[in-house]
Amino acid sequence: MKRSRFEEWLSTLKLLSEEQRRLLLRELGVAELHDPHAGSGGKFGVASQPAANEIVDEKSADSSIGAGSLASGDDGLDFVSEIGRKRILRSGCPHCGTDEVRSWGKAGGVPRYRCKVCRKTFNAFTATPVAGLHHKDRWLDQARSLISGETLAQAAERCQVDPSTAYRWRRRFLAAVSSEKPKSFSGIVEADVALIPESLKGRKRGLPRPARKRGSKANEHDVLTEQIPVVVARDRHGATFDAVLPSLDAASLSEALRDLIPPATDFCCDGGKEIKAFAKQANLKVHVPPARAAGKLDEPQFHIDNVRAYQARCREWMRRFHGVSTENLPLYLRWYRILETAPRSPVPRNFDHGGGWPRTPRR
Repeated sequence: MKRSRFEEWLSTLKLLSEEQRRLLLRELGVAELHDPHAGSGGKFGVASQPAANEIVDEKSADSSIGAGSLASGDDGLDFVSEIGRKRILRSGCPHCGTDEVRSWGKAGGVPRYRCKVCRKTFNAFTATPVAGLHHKDRWLDQARSLISGETLAQAAERCQVDPSTAYRWRRRFLAAVSSEKPKSFSGIVEADVALIPESLKGRKRGLPRPARKRGSKANEHDVLTEQIPVVVARDRHGATFDAVLPSLDAASLSEALRDLIPPATDFCCDGGKEIKAFAKQANLKVHVPPARAAGKLDEPQFHIDNVRAYQARCREWMRRFHGVSTENLPLYLRWYRILETAPRSPVPRNFDHGGGWPRTPRR
């Protein structure tokens, strides 16, 4: 930087707040740590934004994964190390939470750190759902597999691991991804309950009912034992909530949705007695759109096309797994929600929406 510009930049420091000055000092500390011409250093502050020359920008990381420009092996370890550095810079010590952290060598190709306060050593994945997983050089392939929505056999082949390992990685990786459900909705809210046939896939003993023959269907009217209710709610801004209900009744719907939808909200549903009972208890303005065959709608803004299109896309996406066990259904709903709501969603929007999820029968 030229001296004149540097002096001009220095003159603006007095305008910074105390928090901004603290972040600036920590950013300079990180830059000094990785400057080959600087002193021996070794300490760095935490909770600042990552240094530009040290941490991979999220957009470039996303595009690298999508384009497949990074390979396994050393590049995979480099990718994992960059993700880890970013987490340490943001969160500090996983044991005591302090930001007094310094570099402490490497183990297995991944950097380790040491806390100056509690004096414990750790890596960036300590106390996370992926702690203890091996073959970190193949984690990038696992991330690509999740983004592509591959089956277990495909993921195992891509990562060159056993299918049981691919299954365990899938659960741990999805648990580690941050995808919080919305705390509240705004504007017009749509909700619908779908009935998913109960699946005991993977269970070999202790079946509560006789096994179905391949191709047979569950009893559509036996909601208590053979159909699992799943509620999906969305507003017009794209905020999405889904939950597997213990039973199809107003109490279960209230337990799932009561804190999400403010009173007096315009609430669109299909008119099922359970969901209407919940809406009445929550003091919502209920709108039940008529069937399309009824002709032109008097209030076309009140419909449930948005939520049903989401259900259809999710159902079509799940079709590749040839059935999802009821035990793992919340995990797969979360997986699809992550892909659907990601800034660079890899989920195609041109699915055939014919059929959709099974609807709750109107009563």
